[in-house]
Amino acid sequence: MTRIFLPLCLFGFAVTVSARGTFTNPIIGQGADPWVIYWHSKYYYSHSIPSNERTGGRGERVWISAATNLVDIGRAESKCVWAPERRKPYSDEVWAPELHFLQGKWYIYVAADNGDNFTHRMYVLEGTSLDPQQPFVLKGKIAAAGDRWAIDGTVLEMPSGKLYFIWSGWEGTENVAQNLYIAPMSNPWTISGNRVCISRPEYSWEKHGLPINEGPETLWHGNRVFIIYSASGFWTDDYCLGELAWNGGDVMDPKSWVKNPTPVFSGTATVSAPGHCSFVPSPDGTEDWIVYHAHIHRGTELRDVRIQRFTWNKNGSPNFGSPISPGVPLAPPSQSN
Repeated sequence: MTRIFLPLCLFGFAVTVSARGTFTNPIIGQGADPWVIYWHSKYYYSHSIPSNERTGGRGERVWISAATNLVDIGRAESKCVWAPERRKPYSDEVWAPELHFLQGKWYIYVAADNGDNFTHRMYVLEGTSLDPQQPFVLKGKIAAAGDRWAIDGTVLEMPSGKLYFIWSGWEGTENVAQNLYIAPMSNPWTISGNRVCISRPEYSWEKHGLPINEGPETLWHGNRVFIIYSASGFWTDDYCLGELAWNGGDVMDPKSWVKNPTPVFSGTATVSAPGHCSFVPSPDGTEDWIVYHAHIHRGTELRDVRIQRFTWNKNGSPNFGSPISPGVPLAPPSQSN
């Protein structure tokens, strides 16, 4: 779940790059819910900016920046690709926009409301160009039957081309807990069947602040797919990442998803509340990188954006290790020779 945060692109960047080519985290001084996609030799970073004096009172907007180097996404020029009309159900609290290329077009999935969190729903924006930094138009709301509270929507695309929508939502109409739901899609903007719950907060590490599963993101490795999600309240120092592993069955069957009983990426003495991530390859395709946010320091809700390389366990599951402390020199993603 996203709360108000200060606009990262207008605050400059925090990444430090040495003369010898290393960098240090964070790469963006303030930001949350980072979504990055690698396409045609560029990294595209989508984010929103809250409605405040820095938007000139013009309301919340969705922005996209592009960079050839992952460490530069925070200092690359951001372009506004969508500004909602005012006084609409989707005009406020625009959270966690995700940019996806599906069936030959760009789409952005974003949560928004009318200023009251209880009205949060997921919306789809459609690109007007193959350039994802060009304007997007509102395609409409994307919701399952019952139209419950929903945020953090993403798309699972199977090898067959079949699409599924995955998001964080309430079971009923009250903010008791956030679960992860999946539903089939008939096209990139339409849910075509009932939702199914595939994860509920059940372990203690998923219940700090409130019982929360949110920020689901798909991660493929060969023919295996994982859902990496955020657990607990983002405002707590115990925010972390959990994992669901697909066992090869029907993705709409909850029994096809096996939850790891322990977090797969959690805080340390020097890094607090790592969560809400996305995944990209290095430019030469030899490395895998996680992009995530963490608290700027313990006890605050302010977050920054960080990156680090991850590997794979022998059983094919991701091995994220532990969050690397700020200021530690790191080699940037590997470039093609």
